[in-house]
Amino acid sequence: MPDPTAPKPRTDAADHLKSVARLLFAERGIDGVTVRDIAEVAGQKNHAAVGYHFGSKDALVREIILDGAILIDRRRNEWLDERESRGGPRSVREVVDVLIYAGVDLAGDGAENGYSRFVVMLGMTHRQFFMDTLADRWNSGYLRCLEHLRRLMPAMPAALKNQRFVFMGAYLGSVLAAREAQLADTARDHPSWQSDTALAHFALTMTAMLECPADRL
Repeated sequence: MPDPTAPKPRTDAADHLKSVARLLFAERGIDGVTVRDIAEVAGQKNHAAVGYHFGSKDALVREIILDGAILIDRRRNEWLDERESRGGPRSVREVVDVLIYAGVDLAGDGAENGYSRFVVMLGMTHRQFFMDTLADRWNSGYLRCLEHLRRLMPAMPAALKNQRFVFMGAYLGSVLAAREAQLADTARDHPSWQSDTALAHFALTMTAMLECPADRL
């Protein structure tokens, strides 16, 4: 049965507006971009194009949030389902891989589409708006990952595990956003980010943070 809260199918013109808006929001934040800016960059002569297709700027932002959040959540849940069917995940690293790789290549063409930067910018300036849009619904895969991590991490008080999850969320978002920004800059090479092992090395460092003993505090 179709999900009534999911974004509706859009015309090519509306999808183009969303793509342009997502990149502008990723670069400037939603407060630094007007609907006129979006229409002009999208090549729309009618500056009311955002209102025509989406109703309002807030509605456009919500749809961009949901586009990425639903895809990432579905990926995480599908990958967790597959691992759980085989008795896993069996390691912190397995869960970390799910968290990282579900958030890359969202367009499916090998290029990043600005979503990581958009979400990081939004989280810094309008976190409640972002959380209200998710409505405790489109982060179920993330919450499942946390439950597996609680089971697989070294023994430590629950409060310390929760604190590490805060660190992990900030680390995950900021590194993926930094990677995305550098890969979008095609004027020069970025060896560290273009390396075939960059994401695997990132996963290794995140795993180390989660597994580090807490007995030296």
